[in-house]
Amino acid sequence: MAPMLGQTEHDETAVQSKQIKQSPLPYQSADQATLQDLASKCLANYGTKLERDIIVRTEGLYVYTADGHRVLDWTSGQMSCLVGHGHPEVVEAVRQHAAHLDHLFSGMVSPPVINLAHRLTSVLPRGLDKAFFLSTGGESNEAAIKMAKVYTGKFEIVGLGASWHGMTASALGAQYHFGRKGQGPVMPGMHMLPPPNAYRSIFRNADGSYDWEKELDYGWSLIDRASCGSLAACIVECIQSSAGMHVLPAGYLQALKKHCEKREMLLIVDEAQTGIGRCGDLFAIDHDGVVPDLLTLSKTLGNGLPLSAVVTSNEIERVCTERDFCFYTTHVNDPLPAAVGDKVLEIVIRDDLVEHSRRVGKSLHQGLNRLKDRYGCIGDVRGRGLMAGVEIVGDRNTKEPALELGKDIATAMYDRGLWANLSSHSSFGGVFRIAPPITITEEQILEGLQIMEEAFAATAGSKPLY
Repeated sequence: MAPMLGQTEHDETAVQSKQIKQSPLPYQSADQATLQDLASKCLANYGTKLERDIIVRTEGLYVYTADGHRVLDWTSGQMSCLVGHGHPEVVEAVRQHAAHLDHLFSGMVSPPVINLAHRLTSVLPRGLDKAFFLSTGGESNEAAIKMAKVYTGKFEIVGLGASWHGMTASALGAQYHFGRKGQGPVMPGMHMLPPPNAYRSIFRNADGSYDWEKELDYGWSLIDRASCGSLAACIVECIQSSAGMHVLPAGYLQALKKHCEKREMLLIVDEAQTGIGRCGDLFAIDHDGVVPDLLTLSKTLGNGLPLSAVVTSNEIERVCTERDFCFYTTHVNDPLPAAVGDKVLEIVIRDDLVEHSRRVGKSLHQGLNRLKDRYGCIGDVRGRGLMAGVEIVGDRNTKEPALELGKDIATAMYDRGLWANLSSHSSFGGVFRIAPPITITEEQILEGLQIMEEAFAATAGSKPLY
């Protein structure tokens, strides 16, 4: 890879990072009850129940509450802090650019944006040649869908059941999980494929194994009947995180690509959570050997800062430019978040964190499967690398969800110092979603697994098997 514009040596940056003064934030000594009371008076609901504790500090893999409780963060914030909270090199990138190159007129370009685009496209397969940068995953998916419509001249979009792509109009229209109700019609021309849920799907081979090919073909047969003949794109996650950490079966993405090509549609892959090394590959598409027409990134790319990306081919970019494609926002290609994204990519590649994710991910999954062997309430363990789902059921034979039991276990885990998000909404099925920063150590994997063991053992109804 050619040298980056304005790139400094790693050693020099590391020295500068160590010189950053860590001064306490003014509210780190605030009383939790006072903060909770104030929050209840002035914070509006945005669609989720707020956790009981107020978080006043983050550091590395831990979050700290106003009451002084230290909690191991096994969800990387909102599945985003890929290299941990407060990584010194990320902090230094923010400091430098907040002081000297933060935000520009949207038609201006800066070295951090060029650097990030160059570094990103250099490590992606050919056919993902050009990128631009936005703020959120919903925004990047919205832009990708719009680009697909402009390129194809068509408007129908296919999504997968149980998917999550964002809160903006087209992204929400392709999202078959939650958030669709109470607001009238979604965008027209939206279609759904069956969710590829190997644990619960009714499509089975004679031996009881999951017949995803028959399910996928059946889904497309329904879409062909429902379509008005204007199929533009299909959007998909390689691991459906919000659905409960369901991994696409081997061969699924290749088959999906062929279905799209047959119908002259584009394939959009949303790697909000799987991108940049979390699953043991730099990108999940590398694992599947598929090059989509459009790739979207968010969450992990910005390490918790608002940053997302749309990446596509030279040809799609050329045609869309000719057809006046526009996705002009206040924060498109902003330099500060781009500098952070460039630093995150640099750290992941330089420190071989992809291999680290693959290696410690094996320890994680081995530990979770040992828990499954020990407790009958665990119906399924799934995932890849440092993404894992642990599904809690009342009965392994009927696979009946046990949401209240899951909540009790989650509380026991949190009280003992581990945060692993429990998807408690009925559409999630009661699944612990685990996605720690990929800088996690073997010792921290064992620490979390030990807390989980203690929580399961202490919770009535966990069904110990021995």
